[in-house]
Amino acid sequence: MSLGLLVLRVVVGLLFFGHGAQKLFGWFGGHGLSGTGQFFESMGFPQGKRQAFLAGLFEAGGGLLIALGLVTPFAAAALIAVMTVAVIRVHFAKGVWSTNGGYEYNAVLVAVVFALSGVGAGNWSLDHALGLNLHGAGWALGALGVGILGGLLPLAEARIAASRRDHAHPTTA
Repeated sequence: MSLGLLVLRVVVGLLFFGHGAQKLFGWFGGHGLSGTGQFFESMGFPQGKRQAFLAGLFEAGGGLLIALGLVTPFAAAALIAVMTVAVIRVHFAKGVWSTNGGYEYNAVLVAVVFALSGVGAGNWSLDHALGLNLHGAGWALGALGVGILGGLLPLAEARIAASRRDHAHPTTA
């Protein structure tokens, strides 16, 4: 079981790290903060570069913590927050299946980090080495709840900014 959890954590965690590094540093074919920030602004997020930094930080940091098996539910909450934004803003309207640009893959990633929060990072983890008993149903549900709420914050900020723009520049028919 510990080997399986290690492989799961390292693969998922390092892929999340890489995705965050694309946003933060432009590594692995990414667009860095400027390019990602412009993309976020095109989706209606105010201060796109700040949003890109936070998304990249949550992905890279959360991914690294998942890979190490350190404070797993907190890492899961950060990753769930980013996936919540991705699902709602980018993928939900396209349906479930990733072949159509849907949220299938994001849902799998949320399920993985939720499950890790529930079962724990395993014996081959820093949580175990440090004696941190941060797992169980309560931790998993807490990570899910905090992650969803954390994802709703930038979405609310984007909605408020759009409302202000609409009121500042009303369209006439």
